[in-house]
Amino acid sequence: MCGITGFLDFQKRTSLSTLREMTDAMHHRGPDDAGYEIFESTDFTIGFGQRRLSILDLSPLGHQPMHFGDLVVNFNGEIYNFKEIRKELEDKGYSFNSWSDTEVILKGYHCWGLDVLQKFIGMFAIALYDKSKEKIFLIRDRAGIKPLYYYRKDDLLLFGSELKALYKHERFEKKIDVNSLALFLQYSYIPGQYSIFQNTAKLLPGHILTVDLKSGSQEIIKYWDVFDYYNKPKLDLSDADAISETDKLLKSAYEYRMVADVPVGIFLSGGYDSSSVAALLQTGRTEKLKTFTIGFHENEFNEAPEAKKIAAYLGTDHTEWYLTAKEAGEVLPLLPEIYDEPFADNSTVPTVLVSKLARQQVKVALSADGGDEIFGGYNKFNQAEKFTTSMPVALQTMLSGAMSLINPSYIPYFNTKYNFSTRYEKMKLIWRKHDPVQAVKYISQYITESDVESFLGKPFERYHTSFDDGDKLVKNDGVTNRLLAVDYKTFLVDNNLVKVDRATMSVSLEGREPMLDHRVVEFLSRLPSSFKIRNGVNKWLLKEVVHKYIPKELMERPKRPFIAPLMVWFRDDLKEQLRYYLSEESLSKSGVFDHKPIVRLRDEYLAGKKVNYQKLWQVLIFQLWYDKWMEKL
Repeated sequence: MCGITGFLDFQKRTSLSTLREMTDAMHHRGPDDAGYEIFESTDFTIGFGQRRLSILDLSPLGHQPMHFGDLVVNFNGEIYNFKEIRKELEDKGYSFNSWSDTEVILKGYHCWGLDVLQKFIGMFAIALYDKSKEKIFLIRDRAGIKPLYYYRKDDLLLFGSELKALYKHERFEKKIDVNSLALFLQYSYIPGQYSIFQNTAKLLPGHILTVDLKSGSQEIIKYWDVFDYYNKPKLDLSDADAISETDKLLKSAYEYRMVADVPVGIFLSGGYDSSSVAALLQTGRTEKLKTFTIGFHENEFNEAPEAKKIAAYLGTDHTEWYLTAKEAGEVLPLLPEIYDEPFADNSTVPTVLVSKLARQQVKVALSADGGDEIFGGYNKFNQAEKFTTSMPVALQTMLSGAMSLINPSYIPYFNTKYNFSTRYEKMKLIWRKHDPVQAVKYISQYITESDVESFLGKPFERYHTSFDDGDKLVKNDGVTNRLLAVDYKTFLVDNNLVKVDRATMSVSLEGREPMLDHRVVEFLSRLPSSFKIRNGVNKWLLKEVVHKYIPKELMERPKRPFIAPLMVWFRDDLKEQLRYYLSEESLSKSGVFDHKPIVRLRDEYLAGKKVNYQKLWQVLIFQLWYDKWMEKL
């Protein structure tokens, strides 16, 4: 696990000292070692930098950038099946100097070219310089577990695991993309290839960016797409066969994520996802696995007691930490440093702190992200289907039209309910579209497009995202699978995986995602929707697997989201921070907001009205980010 960065400069103006600054901006991602190299040509200069967190082959032989013949590689991540690939290469005559997976990447590419990617089981962001072909390749893993940003303007290409590396280059221009800001305000994250800055993008999961060094041209191609598997014919399996195969695949995926030369732990919430990881790994092991949980003193948010029961039943070595508002408040100023692009998932605080807790004992932690997206866990899937299929299309259209004529603020009784105007607007749009995929899009928005225009004080361009790609999915199996496919390419990639990657790496902890093994994803995507949600039971298949290891009565409880009780804290301990950053003066600094509707919403919230605090949290996070990266640098 590492942080990588680099540049391609056709003006040959970027120095080694700049590369060092870019690389060392990510010291937290790799405190164990650092490498910086410049490659000169008559027409360009290339720089590769890497910070290393030693997980496999702790010796200096794993140092990067790593060379083999005309090849140079910069690598962030893990190839879990590197030993099997290494054996294939040895059978073909290759020899190895280290036990690192980095060397396997180099020699695997030398042997098979980019087809080697199909062999990898792992998470990775790779920068590869092929001198003989005069090309640079930037590559991101299938699920997008490892991040990779790039900036291209004129004769300069920059890339890095985090934006803060790019910030260090003197020619990186911090021009806010207001349309990307609009996406952030809607969803609390920026989906797809977009970034908060102009000329800056995220390389999409399962994609390769190739730069031709002779012409300077670049091309992006796709080598894997979850939609392709959802579009395949569905497998005809019995319940027993589906449960058995899922169990087998999960065990394989989970065991691969235990491959390390350092201690490994597990984040345990007590829900089905993390409990499946702990149960399948602890069963049959004599040594106790280490599990970690964050708890809250506010009972409605607290999952710690359930996690403790699961840990006791499985016999893990369990550690828990109950957070206070004071401890959360201490993390708040750190969020813009950790999340160097605006990011407002409301579980960032506990995720950062559970990472800190785990790092005291282990260097690798297994998370369980993806379970809701691949097994069908979120209620929004049920809601999207219900809202768009429970009444005739003509009636939906008529209701939407009628709602457009009525201001929700004037509807007695309902206008006093929590977040009513936003919910009203969403239902109006859902019934206008009567498409379940579009319904998930609107359900996923904390701030509607009309409210965003109000906050920005002007219209904005609607960027295309995977929320708009429902027509690319085959309608051969009900609704659920299409919703899972879209959620996989939006909320999972750009919210959940970003949250865990930055939180874990902020304390030099490697976070691994065992449920997102591509073999598991490919198999589940080909199962009928009824294996995911059956008779109103979400995650039916996963629950059947887990009940083989943990009694059903110990697992069955209402689903609680893993979020901090911000709604409580902002009216008490964190009230002054809210007042300061959402003041007219603070909001005016960036020049992107109309402060009036935001200040009005803030005052209504603090007065105790039924306002959605997440709207204020979104703006607050942007303000904290702007203060850190735009005002002070």
